[in-house]
Amino acid sequence: MLQRQKLGRKIWLVRHGNRLDFVQPAWFTTALYPYDPPLCPRGHRQGQELGDRLAGESIHHIFVSPFRRTLETAQYCATPLRLPLKLEPGLGEWHNATWMSRPPKIQPCPPHLFTVDRHYRGQILPQYPESEAQVTQRSIQTLNRLLQRYSGNLLLVGHQVPLGICLGYLLGHRGAIKLDVCALNQVIYLGDRWLWLRQNTTNFLSEPGVKVAPC
Repeated sequence: MLQRQKLGRKIWLVRHGNRLDFVQPAWFTTALYPYDPPLCPRGHRQGQELGDRLAGESIHHIFVSPFRRTLETAQYCATPLRLPLKLEPGLGEWHNATWMSRPPKIQPCPPHLFTVDRHYRGQILPQYPESEAQVTQRSIQTLNRLLQRYSGNLLLVGHQVPLGICLGYLLGHRGAIKLDVCALNQVIYLGDRWLWLRQNTTNFLSEPGVKVAPC
């Protein structure tokens, strides 16, 4: 699969911005969707700056995890690029029983907030609980299906573990690669391999990185 791509094809992999429960831990105790936090104000700024940075890039499809923090991040990119969001559960958060005591309920996706491609159907649904081997398998399967079924340059907006697995797979590394929040990771196909062109680039962010202090 990885060796049958068009020369010069590009893939961007972006982890969501800083999330609300990182800066307001008490939010979790009263939230209706405790495993689906939105962005915090700092995360929204990161998303806006990401969208501004990608506005001039040649991107043909945006695939995004259906969790609220990834949708909010991706919408900042979709607006200037004039592209709809393709909701892909296969890029969703790791359904880790240590992190989540039950299957995560995801907030509804109101059309007045998000520009969603209503005709798109996701490739893979994560299972709960999900082992490390299972999240690795579904992340790679999702990536391969997207590369096979969609041409052009792709933007994937998701979470550290699934996207780190995808990036490691593209580069032929063992295991996942750590992604910073809202950092740009871009690979380009050279004919026989993928080159990691932009590696956790954050120079366009006014406040990069994960923050746990109040915004």
